[in-house]
Amino acid sequence: METKKAVKAIALFSGGLDSIVSVKLIQEQGIEVLGLTFRTPFFGAGKARAAADMIGLPLRVLDITEEHLRVVRAPRYGYGKNMNPCIDCHTLMLRIAGDKMEELGYDFVFTGEVLGQRPMSQSRQMLHVVAKNSGYADRTLRPLSARLLPETLPEREGKVDRERLLDISGRGRKRQMEMAERYGITSYSNPAGGCLLTDPMFSRRLKDLFERRVDFTTRDLELLSAGRHIRIDERHKVIVGRNKKDNQSLESLVDEQDAVFQMRDFPGPLCMLPGGGPEEICRSAAAICAAYGDAPKDAAEVTVKCRRGGETSFLLVAPADKTELQAKMI
Repeated sequence: METKKAVKAIALFSGGLDSIVSVKLIQEQGIEVLGLTFRTPFFGAGKARAAADMIGLPLRVLDITEEHLRVVRAPRYGYGKNMNPCIDCHTLMLRIAGDKMEELGYDFVFTGEVLGQRPMSQSRQMLHVVAKNSGYADRTLRPLSARLLPETLPEREGKVDRERLLDISGRGRKRQMEMAERYGITSYSNPAGGCLLTDPMFSRRLKDLFERRVDFTTRDLELLSAGRHIRIDERHKVIVGRNKKDNQSLESLVDEQDAVFQMRDFPGPLCMLPGGGPEEICRSAAAICAAYGDAPKDAAEVTVKCRRGGETSFLLVAPADKTELQAKMI
């Protein structure tokens, strides 16, 4: 007697409530589920890891920085409110998940998306566009809204029972919360946040980087999250730590080419000039460092320590005018 082949599916898993209950809904049909999540300098996998551990879901984490950057720089469907290319980003993730499905011999891919929950990326039209452009439209299932959407191949083949899928739409989460309670899930994350591309300040800095640097690195992207960014000229900017956490983040990202500034005689921030610069630029950076330090307000000049690689020097500078620096802040 021939043994029936087990049905297996890949879940695009964010770790939020919708993705958690989607996994449970598919697992209830006896389907083996593997979670897949992604990381880039713009978002991490921490939330997905924690949620996967909580529900016992095997999870793979893929770094998609290179492919994702191409999408962020030139999205076919444009940006959201800030620098978030949601349509193109979702398409990329679904395509990669579909490729992994093919590679591992799984039957279909599913997501926690809900029809109408997000006006830009989860309208009926955009759900169709994302699935179609991924190349895996007929093998992409949205279990929470499946009965409101066209039937997919796994449903037609009987690998998934469509009648046991749901018809949720809109922004409310009442039904998902009721499902979580039924599954004994009492802890789940807030649906908002997670992607730095939705943050207005980060987006301004990213746009500034795109406009001025063709050869930027992953480290340049990581630096965008820390401190105040003050542009000196088209090529140079100073990053000023705002607190202990910023100072530690900047210190951890310093390389040999950077110039790092700190007050010699008074408390103050750690300031970084990425890639260093000529003497006049270093003096400007030192003056900015002095402006945010705790030197007496009547001090005409202060000494700022500058280190670069293994060398240390001292610069006597007048603190920059903080009002003028506001206009140069990114």
